Amino acid sequence: MNNKLKIFLIGVKDTSPLMIPVVPFGIIFGVLAIELGLTPITTIAMSVIIFGGASQIIFLQLFSAGASSLVILSSVGAVNSRHLLYGTVLSEHLSDLTLTWKIIVSYFLVDQAFAVSNVYFKKNNQEKFKHLHLIGGGFNCWIIWQITTIIGIYLGSIIPEKLGLTFAIPLTFLALLVNDFRKLINVIVIIISGSIATLGYQIIPFKAYVIVAASIGLLIAIILTKFMKKYYE
Repeated sequence: MNNKLKIFLIGVKDTSPLMIPVVPFGIIFGVLAIELGLTPITTIAMSVIIFGGASQIIFLQLFSAGASSLVILSSVGAVNSRHLLYGTVLSEHLSDLTLTWKIIVSYFLVDQAFAVSNVYFKKNNQEKFKHLHLIGGGFNCWIIWQITTIIGIYLGSIIPEKLGLTFAIPLTFLALLVNDFRKLINVIVIIISGSIATLGYQIIPFKAYVIVAASIGLLIAIILTKFMKKYYE
């Protein structure tokens, strides 16, 4: 098998377990969009262009509440600002790529792809085509997200409410953290940043609680890592 295709397929395989909660998440989005008056074409276009579950849900909530375009754009931008952190973390592994490839990688840099590719890059830093792992993982999520959006659009009305599909939204992100619970530093950072995001939801302006919590979490992680390293030396 071609090495490029092999790396791409490894990315698809690595993200596949994380796609389980994405299925009901995508269906929820499709259902909500139609219920709020969006056309099927507009809903599908949103999933293709924005391609971000959390930001699309927030867009719908603000749109239905009659928020202004400025508020909607700034809120969606704030939620998606976590991708700035993703890009910063992966930049050391992808700095040799051309601008075209960096743009392609950026489009597919979703939460699930970042979670698995960050680990893959650390283990295969010398691999020439390692960026295809992230593209494979992101493409896998893209396909699932588009299909489930369409299912929500056209079949959402026949899905029983008793299924309680809304559980999938927090479950989608919780699944990304499972491996991180194995290290004490990770648990501390998760608890602190999660608490800041929860408390700051109503306090921090411009819906910037995500980036504030993530930034503080990164700072704490750096401090704890240096402290632990110094302690064991």
